[in-house]
Amino acid sequence: MDLKGASPPIGIFDSGLGGLTVASAIRQALPHERLLYFGDNVHIPYGERSNAEILAFSQAITDALLAQGCKLIVIACNTASAAALKPLRERMPQVRFVGMEPAVKPAVEHTRTGVVGVIATIATVQGEVFASIVERFAQGVTVLQQACPNLVRQIEAGEFDTPKTEAMLHGWLDPMVEKNIDALVLGCTHYPLIRPLIQRVVGDGVRVIDPAPAIARRVESMLREDGDLAPADAEGSLTCWTSGPPGTFQAILDRIGLRSEAVHHAPWRDGTLTLLP
Repeated sequence: MDLKGASPPIGIFDSGLGGLTVASAIRQALPHERLLYFGDNVHIPYGERSNAEILAFSQAITDALLAQGCKLIVIACNTASAAALKPLRERMPQVRFVGMEPAVKPAVEHTRTGVVGVIATIATVQGEVFASIVERFAQGVTVLQQACPNLVRQIEAGEFDTPKTEAMLHGWLDPMVEKNIDALVLGCTHYPLIRPLIQRVVGDGVRVIDPAPAIARRVESMLREDGDLAPADAEGSLTCWTSGPPGTFQAILDRIGLRSEAVHHAPWRDGTLTLLP
C-alpha cells in the first residue's frame, strides 16, 4: 500500500462485522478520509471472552493499524471499548482513540415515558463503564438492560431477518415493550445491521438509537480541532482486513452497500498481527 503523499488513514477495528456500521457513518461524514478496517472474526464474539484476552487482542490490533500510519484509532466495538479503551490510552498517551459507549444519554434526554431499554453483549451490560453511564445520565429514568447472548453470532452468520433471529429478539424485547420503553439503545455495533428487524419487533412507538453517527461526529471534531482532516480534494477509500474468511466479509459489505477497495486476510501468528496488502 503506497501511503506516500497521502493523508494518514483512520484505523477502525471490531471483533467482526459490526464495526462496519461505524465505518459507514465515518465514510459518510468524512468522504475524503482513507479508512483502514480490521475485523477480528476468528475471535468472535468478544463478549464471551475475558477482559485480559480482549485487551491483548486490542493492543495487537492497534499496533498493526499504527504500523500502517493511522492518525487515529476507532475502537468500533462496545465490548472492546469497555475492556481496553482506558488501559490503551494509559499505555499509549500519544495515540488518539475514539471508543464506543451505549448511547444512554440521548435516550434519557428524549424519553417521554421515563423508561428506556438497552440491549448489548453480556460483557457490556455487566461492565463498569455501562454502570457509570447509567449512574451519570439516567437519574430519574428507568433503564432496562438486556444481554443478548448469541445475537452477534446470528448476525455474523448473515441471519439478518430470519424467523430464528426474530424469535430471539421477541424474547428479549417484548418484556421491555410491555414495560413501556419509548427508546431502545443498540449497545453493540453489530445490532444496527439488523435495525429494520429490531424496529419491526419493538414497533414504531419506540425510537431505536444507533450510536454510529455520534462516533463519526466525534472523529470529525477531534481531527478538525487538531487540523488533521484530509484535504477536500483527497480521494477517500476503505480497505478491510479480516482474520476470518474474506469471502464472507465481502458478502456482508455488499449487503450493507459499503464499498471497500479490497478485503484481505490477516491471520494471527503467535499473538501478533500484520496487515499486508
